Amino acid sequence: APARRPREPPVPPAGSAPGPARPGTKRLPQAIVVGVKKGGTRAVLEFIRVHPDVRALGTEPHFFDRNYDRGLEWYRSLMPRTLDSQITVEKTPSYFVTKEAPRRIFNMSRETKLIVVVRNPVTRAISDYTQTLSKKPDIPTFEGLSFRNRSLGLVDTSWNAIRIGMYAVHLESWLQYFPLSQIHFVSGEKLITDPAGEMGKVQDFLGIKRVITDKHFYFNKTKGFPCLKKSESSSLPRCLGKSKGRTHVQIDPEVIEQLRDFYRPYNIKFYETVGQDFRWE
Repeated sequence: APARRPREPPVPPAGSAPGPARPGTKRLPQAIVVGVKKGGTRAVLEFIRVHPDVRALGTEPHFFDRNYDRGLEWYRSLMPRTLDSQITVEKTPSYFVTKEAPRRIFNMSRETKLIVVVRNPVTRAISDYTQTLSKKPDIPTFEGLSFRNRSLGLVDTSWNAIRIGMYAVHLESWLQYFPLSQIHFVSGEKLITDPAGEMGKVQDFLGIKRVITDKHFYFNKTKGFPCLKKSESSSLPRCLGKSKGRTHVQIDPEVIEQLRDFYRPYNIKFYETVGQDFRWE
């Protein structure tokens, strides 16, 4: 009888070689932190990834706004590996104001859970401006960028820093595709004053056990932010990076008053739509 050929070793599944086999599978995210810029999205991501049932992508993939043409397989390839019991989360705050994002996410999965971290739109705008100023010191003043005509109180809604805070307007696009029950709003203010309470609600929304509690946080007086006693990967305390907690530019109180007046109707509409009063007035 002819000698039997030795059995071929099984071909490893695509994406698993080379290197040591890590358990789990790369999955498309079941939950996405879709907004808003300067609202507290990084804090939510860093806090939620402490949970053993959550794996999060550390960087912002910008798939549904800038990289959509690369396709879902490219997007999936960026994701951390998860076990069946774990959920995959990513955050890209610019999705909230991207016209195509709701439809694109819906087309990936209509079940996707969406998290939106919101914050007083006036302070959010000042924070946004402060961040831009740190990168481009020659930009015009905050006042100059905020108004088309200041004496008439005409706000320039084309300036991104102003536009992002018109939450009620952006939310309408999302509600064309997703029910409110699939969108969870985190208060950026409460995230600082009561991180455990806000993260408790996030865990409930994600359908995972309330593992992250008061015991996980301490308040760092220098930064003015809550920090984690232990991070996901080490037993050392973990505060958000140097770029967080910048001192805001001083703005003329009258300008702040005009912007509060501008945002008020949008805020009220937002509270009514989501059934939650964020007390920004």
